[in-house]
Amino acid sequence: MRREVAVMAPGAQPRHWLITGVSGGLGRALAEQVLERGGVVVGTLRDQRQSSTFEALAPGRAFAVELDTTDGPDVLADRAAQAVRLAGHIDVLVNNAGYGLVGAVEEVGEDELRHQMDTNSFGPLRLIRALLPHLRARGRGHLVNISSIAGFRGQAGLGLYNASKFALEGLSEALKAELKPLGIAVTVVEPGGFRLAGTMRRFDGLQPGDPARGAAAIITAVEAADPPLRLPLGADAHRAVRGKLTEIARELDAWEHVSVSTAFESPVAG
Repeated sequence: MRREVAVMAPGAQPRHWLITGVSGGLGRALAEQVLERGGVVVGTLRDQRQSSTFEALAPGRAFAVELDTTDGPDVLADRAAQAVRLAGHIDVLVNNAGYGLVGAVEEVGEDELRHQMDTNSFGPLRLIRALLPHLRARGRGHLVNISSIAGFRGQAGLGLYNASKFALEGLSEALKAELKPLGIAVTVVEPGGFRLAGTMRRFDGLQPGDPARGAAAIITAVEAADPPLRLPLGADAHRAVRGKLTEIARELDAWEHVSVSTAFESPVAG
């Protein structure tokens, strides 16, 4: 099967990327395609033993940094500074590392809850805050936050995962408004079902999404003159977003008379 690789626009300069979670799946596919296009990638891994294999993908342009997104702000700030030193500068930060916690909201333990939010929400937030001074000083950059269709639509059994990704999407919307005047773009990516490492076993191998094509779509968005705030990946994700928007519009119409009934009444002239 032919592999999808995004093609760089004529005259475009290779970008320097910091991508979290490059051991496999979408993060690895994205790193490989950026490197194939001549870019520089600092990829984060939790297992230092994988570093040499990653750096061998493109010696001198692929750099491995040990990082866990649950690390504290001081550690993440240090890793961000290390990434800048290794790559010379960073143009694109991709917050890809994360995982999905399955379980009813009532049954999820406190430690599991905190770990889910630290990994999927607070970790990306801390890394963004650590790298923003560098991007501001350069006057350009792009933040790409990998969410999920679960970050746009809630689902029974995924409540804490939904919460972590909804938080990431709200953060991304606010960051777009704050950073656009500074020349920094923000895109939140919402994959549907992809064949990624760590997927629930009963769905493994059955997901419609190809990580290589998903990576190519992300690169296309980053290279665009007017990149989207939201980028659903996969026909299933696109249908889910459309479906929820339709539901919201229908409910807004049905309850409009109640929503607009809350204003103070004007006094009646005597």
